[in-house]
Amino acid sequence: MRQLTLSEANVERLFGIKDENLRYLEERLGVTVSARGTSLSVSGDERGEQIAARLLSAFDQLLSSGGLVGKDEYRTGVRVLEEDLDIDLVEFFLDAGIPETLKRLVVPRNINQRLFIQAVCKHDYVFAVGPAGTGKTYLAVAMAAAELLDKRVRRIVLARPAVEAGERLGFLPGDMIEKVNPYLRPVYDALYDILGYEKVTKLIERQAIEIAPLAFMRGRTLNDAFIILDEAQNTTHEQMKMFLTRMGFHSKTVITGDITQIDLPGGLVSGLVEALDILQGTPDLSFISFTHRDVVRHRLVQEVVDRYERWEARKGRNGRRS
Repeated sequence: MRQLTLSEANVERLFGIKDENLRYLEERLGVTVSARGTSLSVSGDERGEQIAARLLSAFDQLLSSGGLVGKDEYRTGVRVLEEDLDIDLVEFFLDAGIPETLKRLVVPRNINQRLFIQAVCKHDYVFAVGPAGTGKTYLAVAMAAAELLDKRVRRIVLARPAVEAGERLGFLPGDMIEKVNPYLRPVYDALYDILGYEKVTKLIERQAIEIAPLAFMRGRTLNDAFIILDEAQNTTHEQMKMFLTRMGFHSKTVITGDITQIDLPGGLVSGLVEALDILQGTPDLSFISFTHRDVVRHRLVQEVVDRYERWEARKGRNGRRS
């Protein structure tokens, strides 16, 4: 059993409405939390006790330092401590290296997400590779939005290769923009979620946000821009090389992809897979690898990804859909 004493001013916010935060800890960690005023006791298995006690103590400090604590922070805090029991949760949530505008838009949900955000703050080229649901695209779009709102860049450029994900869409009616929009829908969804529909619409009209298929990048030099290439596993060698040479002055480039979900036709080698090999060790480039443990969608999504990875490992699949 572990004992701790909390600040009286923070108890109500720490416990949540009808002690919902304490109940969450009990269910998630298999512990029992007993409260008497500002005194708490945590009992259960050793690791569960440690995580619960460290989290409550850290969140007490976080509230005293002006931070916010709610249901999302509890879920994130437990996940982070499960990955690394020695991490400083107060520093994790108050990281001075993360711009204030970005903190208002998004909070990292695990250690790799935090490392990704820090990498983009420090480096001009960042590769983020991992399975669906790990927040790669969402975080990249949030960081781009923060850079634009803080006027550190003049525009956001988001690109995707127009490759069908194991389907045959056939003829698509409309002009060029209407034809490629289905491929770019996940990027729009992230933008709408972060900035709101009306603001995104205005920024697109002003050309402060440009969303385009990768083919439209050829021959361009992008200055004062935050450039994102999403679904990069579906680029060819030539496309990846072309994209990586688009960046001009005062710009940042983020490349995201999942090398287990390659949809290139005819046995083509993924440009992302090649780039990870070619550029490894290059100064001032950063590489962040996410795993199924970093999935932050519904809890069942993490289980689905995990089971598929185990099944594909047994079958010896190489990541290409059949």
